[in-house]
Amino acid sequence: MSGPTRKPRASRPPVPPGLVVVDKESGMTSHDVVAVARRILGTRKIGHAGTLDPMATGVLVLGVERATKLLGHLALDTKAYLATIRLGSATTTDDAEGAVLSTADASGIGESDVRAAIAPLVGDIQQRPSAVSAVKVDGKRAYARVRAGEEVELPPRPVTVARFDVLAQRTEGEYVDLDVLVECSSGTYVRALARDLGASLGVGGHLAALRRTRVGPFGIGAAKTLARLEEKPELSLGLADAVAAAFPRRDLDHAEASALAHGGRLPLAGITGAYGAFDPAGRLIALVSEKNGQATSLVVFAPAGAAADAR
Repeated sequence: MSGPTRKPRASRPPVPPGLVVVDKESGMTSHDVVAVARRILGTRKIGHAGTLDPMATGVLVLGVERATKLLGHLALDTKAYLATIRLGSATTTDDAEGAVLSTADASGIGESDVRAAIAPLVGDIQQRPSAVSAVKVDGKRAYARVRAGEEVELPPRPVTVARFDVLAQRTEGEYVDLDVLVECSSGTYVRALARDLGASLGVGGHLAALRRTRVGPFGIGAAKTLARLEEKPELSLGLADAVAAAFPRRDLDHAEASALAHGGRLPLAGITGAYGAFDPAGRLIALVSEKNGQATSLVVFAPAGAAADAR
C-alpha cells in the first residue's frame, strides 16, 4: 500500500511590477529595507531610488520587478523634510550619530539671529557635502574613506533650497533646538545645512532628527511601514500608474504604439526629459526620451503585440 499522497505546495503568484513607497523607520539602512521587502514580496527583483540615512525616517521609494528599470530615470528631483537642528554642538558627521567636535553656549541666540543666518542658505547655493556622505571620491564612497582613516574634504557643489522654514525654536539649557521644514533639490544634505547654520551663528550645529516627507511626487501620506506591508503585501502603485505619476505622459495612436513596441522611433513631441508613452487603451508601452532629433525608447515595457491587441 502506498503512503498518503503529498499535495504539491501552492506556488506564490508572481509579484506584479510597480512601486512600493515605504515609510522607513530609524536605525535601518536603505539596503535593510530592500532586504525585508524582498522577503515579504517573495522576489529578489527590488531596488530603491535614492538613499535615506539610517538615523532618518520617512519616504523611500522601492521598484519591484520590471519597475526596477524605472529607478535610474525617476524624476525625484525635489524632496521635502521635517528636521530638528541642534545649535551649540558640532559633530564629526554633522548629525547626532557623530562624535562631538565642539560645544558652545547657544542660549542667547534669538529668532531674528536664526532668520538672518538662514537667509544665505536659501535659493541656489554652493553646498559642501558632509565628509561621511555617499558622494564618491575616485570611485569610493566618502564615508568608506573616512571609516578607513582618511581625511576627506569634499568640494562644494550647486544645490537649490526652495524652503528653509523654522516651525519652532526651543532653548534646552545651553542648546537651541530648531524644528524646520526644508524643501530642496536632489543632492542637498540637510545635515550640511545644520552644520553651516551653526557655523554661521558661531556656536556649531548638527542634525538631531530627520524625517523625509516627500520624494518627487511621492508623499508620506501614500507611504506604508514595513509592518503594514507585512500584514498586506501589495504595491503602492502599479507600473503604469507609477510612470503616470512620476513622468510626463504622451498618448499614442495605434500606429505609433505598434511602432514603439517593436523598437521603432516616434515623431518629436517637444517633451523635456523622460516620459511615459501609452497606447489608446491606456497601457504603458515604453519610457521615451527625445534627443538628437529623435524620440526613442529608454525602456520598452509592452509586448510587441500590445498595440494591435487594443484595436
